[in-house]
Amino acid sequence: MNFRINSLFFVILSCASFLLHIPDVRIEAAELRVATFNVDASPPVGSPLAYDPTKGIQEPLSCRGMVLMGAGQPIVLCSVDWIGISNGGQTRFKEELAEAANTIPERVCVHTIHQHDAPRCDFSAEALLNQAGASGVGFDPRFAMTVIKRAAEAIEKSIEDSVEVTHFGFGEAEVKEVASNRRILGPDGKVQYTRYTATKDPKIRAFPVGTIDPLLKTIVFYQEDEPVVALTYYATHPQSYYRTGMANPDFPGMARNAREKKTDVPHIHFNGAGGNIGAGKWNDGSHENRQVLADKVEKGMEQAWDNIKRSPISGEQVSWNLEAVQLPVATHLIEKELVDIINDPSAKSDARYYSAKHLAWLRSCQAGETVDIGCLSLGDVRILHMPGELFVEYQLAAQKMRPDLHVLMAAYGEYAPGYIGTKIAYSQGGYEASDRASRVTEDVEAVLMDAMQKLLK
Repeated sequence: MNFRINSLFFVILSCASFLLHIPDVRIEAAELRVATFNVDASPPVGSPLAYDPTKGIQEPLSCRGMVLMGAGQPIVLCSVDWIGISNGGQTRFKEELAEAANTIPERVCVHTIHQHDAPRCDFSAEALLNQAGASGVGFDPRFAMTVIKRAAEAIEKSIEDSVEVTHFGFGEAEVKEVASNRRILGPDGKVQYTRYTATKDPKIRAFPVGTIDPLLKTIVFYQEDEPVVALTYYATHPQSYYRTGMANPDFPGMARNAREKKTDVPHIHFNGAGGNIGAGKWNDGSHENRQVLADKVEKGMEQAWDNIKRSPISGEQVSWNLEAVQLPVATHLIEKELVDIINDPSAKSDARYYSAKHLAWLRSCQAGETVDIGCLSLGDVRILHMPGELFVEYQLAAQKMRPDLHVLMAAYGEYAPGYIGTKIAYSQGGYEASDRASRVTEDVEAVLMDAMQKLLK
């Protein structure tokens, strides 16, 4: 017995002695690295834009983004100068970019800025139209795949040249005389006027700005003191004028490009919850206003940059979380009616494309498929990645949920739901809540608010 006790004591003593002589070993924080990519996304002449065939390229469109590495599997953020990417378009983009970045599709976000002289993308709709002998009536699938492949190849190459980031910064500034609320209510609480992004009627332009988020927000990653990439967020419809047949990134893209040129730092812009926001109070559609609006947004970007406060960052301060939600599909989508239009060779091309896109969305919802709501955490910053043409009230609500944090939002992810209003909006009427515009019900508010609340905890 004494032998066993003495032996055990000797083992413990030996281990303690060994531990006391272990040299000082420091566990290094996870190294963050960033890779950026930027490829041309301009359509070929003759291929469909959102509303007209492409006549030419007024200013190139881009598909750009970044890969963030060092916080688990890589995270890909992508922004495209197109009107919308929906259903199978989202799936294909995410799968291809995920493979290129050696990650999973659930850690890839693909958003559009929603320019209108720009293409669409929906491979689910294309499959339905192809079966009906109407391939390519809504967008050029070969061109879209070319852009996806370009982006994937650019990601693979950029990862080889990735840069370590040691700091990040947050800044914000007010953008003046650009955004205004589109929904002007009458005395009965119903929408009396819709102040579209270009509004010629001075009476409608004269109404107050209404509910907006006037702040443009910027995130910049640094390698020590050197900026590596800038992400900007601002909520508004981006059209100054359109239906020209000339592809262009409109005023937010112009502002982004100007800042990128002046700073020599890659800039990636995301449209916030701008579904019910536009420049209509300040824009009558005159062509010269495009540059005026671009200059105002660029000034906001510059001031936000000047207001940046930098902090060290490592992989431990970065996380990516998802809430998979099932959105309530609109009851006005009737499968047989949509199928009939798709199969009607005498129907207009737009009608056949929209019917195919809506049918794909309807069947997806009926099958119980979900939409991912993502949240990127960077220190005291949270960036929510949202679907559809989201009302600005969601963005403002998210900020109120966590007033102790900087909360940013990128909308125009999964484009299939169309406009996503608040619950009350569906009783107020107006274009954005109409059957033509929205493919969800008023119950969508509860679903999205709950998801945002969980992600921002």
